[in-house]
Amino acid sequence: MWKRVLKKTAILFGIMMILCGLLYTLAVTGISRLLFGGKTDGSIIEIDGVKYGSGLLGQQYTDESHLWGRIVLADTSLVNENGETVVYAWASNKSPAGEEFESAVAERVAMIQEANPDAEMEAIPVELVTCSGSGLDPHISPAAAEYQVPRIAKEKGMMEDEVRAVIKRYTQGKLLGILGEETVNVLKVNLALDGILTES
Repeated sequence: MWKRVLKKTAILFGIMMILCGLLYTLAVTGISRLLFGGKTDGSIIEIDGVKYGSGLLGQQYTDESHLWGRIVLADTSLVNENGETVVYAWASNKSPAGEEFESAVAERVAMIQEANPDAEMEAIPVELVTCSGSGLDPHISPAAAEYQVPRIAKEKGMMEDEVRAVIKRYTQGKLLGILGEETVNVLKVNLALDGILTES
């Protein structure tokens, strides 16, 4: 009796493994690749064989000739067995009422003021001095990008309207025109400013 039950159980287990573990996975992956293309591989921005990063993960820029994004909390010192960098990110978990958070924000404000001396201190967008919940947000608001236009134009030797045109090219609108907010992809803008990325 128990042998028959065990045999049927093993057969059912094998069938379910094939259906759920193999066929379902292949079908979902295939459909995803068909409908969403490179997004299923992490939205890696690859140009002429060089991978510059993911359009879904923030990178920390601090030089004055590039657009700055949100504070990135990531450790890139880890390397896997293939020699590839492994990114480990985390949320800050700092209380907005705590001295540590206040000190970090003050330090960031001072850094932004030094890089943008002609801009108004009161106009600094909040996302430029705080990190996101993931610690790897790749986007900022159009207002945060506009705040940096004079600095970037000066450092790049460009007209401000030229910088704005690049920012606009990589600004994503609201979902269905009504949901969420407009966002600017920092990495794409910076690659375009460097002449590396020429299409959206």
